[in-house]
Amino acid sequence: MTAASMYWRYTLRGYNINHSLPLPFDRYRLSDERRTGLGISVSFDFGEDLSRAFLTYSLSNGITPEQLALASYFAFMFKLTNGECDLCIGMNTHGRYKEELMSVIGLFVNNIPLRCQLDPHWSFHQLAEHVKEIFTNSLEYSYFPLQRILAQHPNATKPVFLDTSFEFQSYKCKTDKNEVMIGNARLVATPVSIEIDADEIMSEFDFVLTIQHDLDTDQLSCTINASLDLFDKITVDRMSQRFCSMLEQLLNINDNQMKKSIYELSLVLPDEILLMKSMNNTQVLFPSFTCIHHEFVRQVMEHPQKVAVELDDQSVTYDELLYYVQVLSLNLLNEQRVIVGEIVCQCVERSLSMVIGMMAIEMSGGVYCPLSPRDPQYRLHVLMKEIECRLVLVHYLTETKFINNFVSLNLDSALINSEDESHVNFDRISRVLATEYSIAYIIHTSGSTGKPKALQASHRNFSNSIYSLVHSYTFNENDTVGQIARCSFDNHIQEILGTLMIGATTVMLRPRGTTHWEYLSSVLEKKQITYMHTVPNLLYSLFAYIVKSKKQEALQYLRSLCSVGEPFNVKLLDLIKTSAIRKCRIWNFYGQTEITIASTFHLVDVAVDKKRIEIGVPLPNYQCIIQDEFSQSVVLGQEGYLFTGGVGVFAGYLGRDDLTSKALVDIDGEMFYRTGDLVKMDNKGLLHYQGRKDHQIKLHGQRIELGEIERCLLNTSVSACVAIKWDDDHLIAYVQSSHIDEEQLRKHCQSHLPHHMVPSLFIVLDKLPLNANGKI
Repeated sequence: MTAASMYWRYTLRGYNINHSLPLPFDRYRLSDERRTGLGISVSFDFGEDLSRAFLTYSLSNGITPEQLALASYFAFMFKLTNGECDLCIGMNTHGRYKEELMSVIGLFVNNIPLRCQLDPHWSFHQLAEHVKEIFTNSLEYSYFPLQRILAQHPNATKPVFLDTSFEFQSYKCKTDKNEVMIGNARLVATPVSIEIDADEIMSEFDFVLTIQHDLDTDQLSCTINASLDLFDKITVDRMSQRFCSMLEQLLNINDNQMKKSIYELSLVLPDEILLMKSMNNTQVLFPSFTCIHHEFVRQVMEHPQKVAVELDDQSVTYDELLYYVQVLSLNLLNEQRVIVGEIVCQCVERSLSMVIGMMAIEMSGGVYCPLSPRDPQYRLHVLMKEIECRLVLVHYLTETKFINNFVSLNLDSALINSEDESHVNFDRISRVLATEYSIAYIIHTSGSTGKPKALQASHRNFSNSIYSLVHSYTFNENDTVGQIARCSFDNHIQEILGTLMIGATTVMLRPRGTTHWEYLSSVLEKKQITYMHTVPNLLYSLFAYIVKSKKQEALQYLRSLCSVGEPFNVKLLDLIKTSAIRKCRIWNFYGQTEITIASTFHLVDVAVDKKRIEIGVPLPNYQCIIQDEFSQSVVLGQEGYLFTGGVGVFAGYLGRDDLTSKALVDIDGEMFYRTGDLVKMDNKGLLHYQGRKDHQIKLHGQRIELGEIERCLLNTSVSACVAIKWDDDHLIAYVQSSHIDEEQLRKHCQSHLPHHMVPSLFIVLDKLPLNANGKI
């Protein structure tokens, strides 16, 4: 017994007995008293060819069919759990470890743990040899009682590994595979599960995979028993298809799969491949590519007297705006000596001058780089030095931030002091040699090291992203666009330059007007805003004010309302329903600055109650690919990393080729951006945002996705929340609500989440702090 005790102690050293394998559950694994015990049973035959290939491999490689089946099961579990390398399952053994016990009648069955710590880069040959060694050693000490094994782990509350098990059955009876001969006695085995219906059973286990070998016909078959408390029937059906598909790959000698790494095995089914291809069938013929300012000039020629920009009582037509832009462009070219590709910063508050400055930088061939007037002077100087910018456009509120350090040009003064129109040489502008591949703008994004990254987007990137929005019917030339985003957020470029490219009207808000709800709601009504594109937290606050003050008329002209920048809050959807907004489409956009504005979109059905909102499908001429950490395609419903390709993929980080090479990856000859976000696809071909890998933690050995906790809390009266890990030992949830207390939150989480995911502490706040872009 001493040797057996030492063996099992060594085998399970460092393993968390309470750890449940992350199978593709459809529901949370709750406490036993909440379970119904209902299960589902799905079976399939290997068929003659697969059975022959399986047994041939077993015979030629000196491995028993049972060991080969177990190796196949571990390979399957590795893929099914999305790359779990430390796998521990349960297996029943006959317990007759001595020859003299083989003919003795009695119950000797013992359940033992089988732990396989595999290397994803192993070939299947290597895995099979490893499993053979594990199997042989474990059987040698299989007589050691399970209770004694578990006693070595006093902190274990429940051996969860027993709920995921493997069985191998060989039988030699043509009529009844449940009959077993022991000596001269014939016994009939009773099933561990009780059949209820054609495929429904009663079973206490989570997941049991059984391989049967009919010795009379030399054929094999497989049965999967799974808990309906955890899985839907379709999920179990899919798992059986995936296992069969994987076996066919492994045993197809022509494909030489045995020499490939385990991580290269695919569980993706043919219909899923078609669904993914269909999702990315987004090709649309866009107009010939031009620069941003060229499209603007075309709109001026088509409707010169249309209002281009408004701000309170001020407004300019397209024709007037073109004149001011040309005047400032000539100043930049002749007086400031701006050359094509030179970075020109602009630091101004919302104003008509802001719009003129942006378009003038483009028209002069420069690269627009916005600087926030609210940033401290030190940060502004650091950003300009980082991008080696010598010139900044300012106005009276910001010019003192750049005295004696950089060349600054006051926009208002430059326009007031400009020459009379009759003496302006506009031909000089036409000689500017900017092309669609020239860099149009630079946006600073936060870096993981704390140092901002200067992201570059070309005229082609931006023009295509605008055409994508127009082609998706979210944005058109008849819109009156509310300019909501701050200049540090790339959406402000869409709201201003993108609007002018398509001939729509931009309505600016006065400085700090985006958080003055009475002012914002009055602008929506008076200016008849039809299009808004902003973060969900700002939308929530705005709609809360409108509903509370009963000013629903402010929303009457809205045609297209777009949420972007953060996951769409279900509480926002409930608030939108309460506002009784009519004739307005609600869109959920997803994307990063690196792919230019947005890459996916989803039309939200306000009438349907949902726990979470999809991010939808790729925009026209964008593509999305989901891969695991080994760059392999994931199956339907499985989390993976999102890679975005298409017309909006950025031109790289300025002066940081190292970061650019990490962010961009070549997939089948196309350049894709590595978003770092986790998503999954449903059976309708819609993408669901799952959070980030770096938002995932481990607590007491359990892997926890903080986003899961946050989504659970958002299904209460909580309007916003953040879950964090504190002191390596606790979970803390910060929630924004005035209608719920800590005890109610705890009870809600306890009834919807596993015990280890329930926060230790709930901190209820009236309002969570937001950054400059309106994000938590």
